[in-house]
Amino acid sequence: MEYYEKNPNNVRGQAEHHVRMMNRKNLEITGVKEVDSFDNEEFLLQTSMGYLVIRGENLQMKNLDVDQGVVSIKGKVFEMTYLDEHHAEKAKGFFSKLFK
Repeated sequence: MEYYEKNPNNVRGQAEHHVRMMNRKNLEITGVKEVDSFDNEEFLLQTSMGYLVIRGENLQMKNLDVDQGVVSIKGKVFEMTYLDEHHAEKAKGFFSKLFK
């Protein structure tokens, strides 16, 4: 059983995580702990539910509220993928090498 299935109402006492997409052009994501990397084609976000990769075209960070854990992204969204813990380490290692 995955960690998010054990306690669906309050995952490990952390902030709730919501993803709201409007017309495939605007995203509002809550429960964001950290923005690990981003460019105009891909964002890697650490959320309270695990790592989230957003891929698209002309992606731009519209708003970042670190205190509230809210990120707003605009651009054309092609894909949103959650990574499990094993894939998250690979992704984080890859991006840290890429953006040094």
